[in-house]
Amino acid sequence: MALISMEHVSKIYPNATRPALQDIDLQINRGEFVFLVGASGSGKTSLLRLLLREEEATSGEIRVGGYDLRRLPNRQVPQHRRSLGMAIQDSTLLNHKQAWHDVAP
Repeated sequence: MALISMEHVSKIYPNATRPALQDIDLQINRGEFVFLVGASGSGKTSLLRLLLREEEATSGEIRVGGYDLRRLPNRQVPQHRRSLGMAIQDSTLLNHKQAWHDVAP
């Protein structure tokens, strides 16, 4: 069983001229390192926001660790997010802290 799986996932934002994601199928197995690259506007951030359950897919199924994110209660979302590791792109580090304190949980 894949650690992360997406089946026929689409994300359409209101008033958008095209889908952010359309019919995505993805499997990431335990122990794999994955890099998400692509042009600006290609859906990278949308995909990550779906995995973090910051947003919900318009259609399709997303499973992380065997759990269907559509059925994950809101009270369990913070715990779900802590179980994922992600390197941020934007520089949102705090200037007044040392690097370790800035990224420590």
